[in-house]
Amino acid sequence: MEIINEGYGKTPGNGYTKVDQWNDESTEKLSFHYKNILDLIGEDSNREGLKGTPLRVAKAIQFLTQGYNTEPYEIIKSAKFKEDYQQMVLVKDIELYSLCEHHMIPFFGRAHVGYIPNGYITGLSKIARVVDVFARRLQIQERLTVQIRDCIQETLNPLGVAVVIEAQHMCMIMRGIQKQNSVTTTSAFTGEFLKEPTREEFIHLISSKLH
Repeated sequence: MEIINEGYGKTPGNGYTKVDQWNDESTEKLSFHYKNILDLIGEDSNREGLKGTPLRVAKAIQFLTQGYNTEPYEIIKSAKFKEDYQQMVLVKDIELYSLCEHHMIPFFGRAHVGYIPNGYITGLSKIARVVDVFARRLQIQERLTVQIRDCIQETLNPLGVAVVIEAQHMCMIMRGIQKQNSVTTTSAFTGEFLKEPTREEFIHLISSKLH
C-alpha cells in the first residue's frame, strides 16, 4: 500500500504549499462508506456543510491509522549504535494519540519509556517514533504498553525496559460511564526493571520535574 502522509512543502518564493498524499483506492472506498454512514444516522450527506465530509473523514482515518504502514522494529534497527553505557536511558512525556478498537473513539496521553543498554543504544527520537507507530493503530492501552516494551527489548536486547502510559479515554468521558477526570495508567517491565530498586528509580524519575 502507498504510504499516506500529509504535510507542508516549501515552495521557493511562495511560502508553504500544503501537500496531500493518499492511497486513492482506499480513499474512494472509505468516502463511499462514510457517505452512507451520514445518511444512516439521519443526516443529509448532500447538504452544503457535509458534501466534503466523507472525503475529509476518509483521509483523516488513514492518517490516524498510518501506523499499519510502518514497521516499528525497523525504526529501532535503523539507529542502533554500539555504546558502552549501562545506566538508565529515559524518554518521558511522549505525547500519544490513538483510537480505541472497541468504539474507534480517541484516547490520548503520555508515554514514559526507559531502558538500560547492554552494548547498544538507539536514537532518542526513535523511541518516540515507535510509540507513535504503535499508537496510530486501533488499540487498547494494555496492548500498546506491551508492544512498545517488546519492540525495544527484542531489537536492542537491553538489560531491561520500562514503559508506563497515562491516558484519558474518550469512550469513558463522552459516552458510557461519562467520568470526566478519569485517567488510566498501564505499565510493563522487563529485566532489571522487575527489581524493586530499579523500578522505583524509574517511577521517581518520571514523576519528577527535573526540567
